Amino acid sequence: MFSLVIYSSRKESNIIAVNISNGIFTDRLSILYIVFDLDISYNQPKFDSFTVWNSNGITIANSSIVGTLPYSIFISRNNTIYIPGRNIDGIYIWMNDSINPTKKINTNRQIQFSIFVTSNGDIYTGSINSPFPINRWLSNETNTSATIAYSDGDSLGIFIDINNTLYFSATDKHKVLSKSLSSSSNILTIVAGTGVAGNAPNMLNRAFGLFVDVNFDLYVADFGNNRVQLFRQGQQNAITVAGSGSLNQTITLNHPIHAVLDMDKYLFIVDQYNHRIVRSGPNGFCCIIGCTGSSGSALNELNWPTSMAFDSFGNIYVVDEENHRIQKFLRLNNTLSKHVRILV
Repeated sequence: MFSLVIYSSRKESNIIAVNISNGIFTDRLSILYIVFDLDISYNQPKFDSFTVWNSNGITIANSSIVGTLPYSIFISRNNTIYIPGRNIDGIYIWMNDSINPTKKINTNRQIQFSIFVTSNGDIYTGSINSPFPINRWLSNETNTSATIAYSDGDSLGIFIDINNTLYFSATDKHKVLSKSLSSSSNILTIVAGTGVAGNAPNMLNRAFGLFVDVNFDLYVADFGNNRVQLFRQGQQNAITVAGSGSLNQTITLNHPIHAVLDMDKYLFIVDQYNHRIVRSGPNGFCCIIGCTGSSGSALNELNWPTSMAFDSFGNIYVVDEENHRIQKFLRLNNTLSKHVRILV
């Protein structure tokens, strides 16, 4: 199933009439922006070049809840928050804008690092414990997991595309693997990297966070090469889209660890060693969070951030690892476009 989301530039919420002409939806007063929503489970808000976020974060969880050194976060389309505890036994879940976790899944002392949640609520996690299992926790069960695959190294990035293909990084093996979740086959395919560290277009140096768009293009945070790599579907050689070696380089990255896309395919990057979040736009890159130039524990500072996610309102949540906290940065001009959702 997919839905058709129609974004309007008008302030009114009612659409008087809609006409279709040459693939463009218009009404009497405005042009409507059409987005095909392919039942993705995560948020990809639409921003303009004037969007800003509060420089001071709100702490939604600290070490008393998620333990020390948290690593990853996932936020679903209905704004359910999932955070695996790195040094405690559990995956914590916040539902319905709750202040405290509403559910905990016990993980049987397995250290879960990366996390992805499908639209039906199944949770997939990657581990740094040998034999490096990729586990699935079913939405209708508690504390029960099944091993879907085994990596041959730390799995510090995980993603599932709209074709139900699982991707996960073998970080210290400098590659990204994939497996179809619709097939009973256990065959793993190397989709990025060679298994040897390097900076050639077909190589990676410690692959961390992953993102796969609806065109099946794979973005990899190439941590050790200080760049973000784009692997087009079926291509072994990547395009450097941010950082060292990129065409028309407009930003210097220092060990990028995670990258996501907004609705317009602009990049948001967790630039770990610079303790900041940067975004791309029509005029290049700019810093949006943690822009003090140093690490710290103040509300406008980060200390070795590891991951980020959007909620449906465009607020940004950051895993602030060395501060042992999860920070929420409010979108200030939070006036999302009016839209109509048509389920097909």
